Amino acid sequence: MEEERETIVRAHVCVSGKVQGVGFRAFVQMQANNRALQGWVRNRADGRVELEVEGPQTSVQIFLQDINQGPPLAQVFQIIVDWKDPNRQTEGFQILRNFL
Repeated sequence: MEEERETIVRAHVCVSGKVQGVGFRAFVQMQANNRALQGWVRNRADGRVELEVEGPQTSVQIFLQDINQGPPLAQVFQIIVDWKDPNRQTEGFQILRNFL
């Protein structure tokens, strides 16, 4: 009997609040790696953090709940999620150093 595979999803996310200078990107990377998700995270010049994450739908949903809590020094005010078609072009989960 063939094992049922979970749907792969991709989300583009912008996080507002006290999310820069508090270890938020490292926290996001750790949460993604703990769930074997693919993608990237970076600071934006406007003070938000932007990320893209891809993986099994259930894992991505739990990941989004985790980043809504954030690390202890962060204060997340808003998360905007834009669902995209999965592209499977990213390997691992990286912190990007460039601003947008």
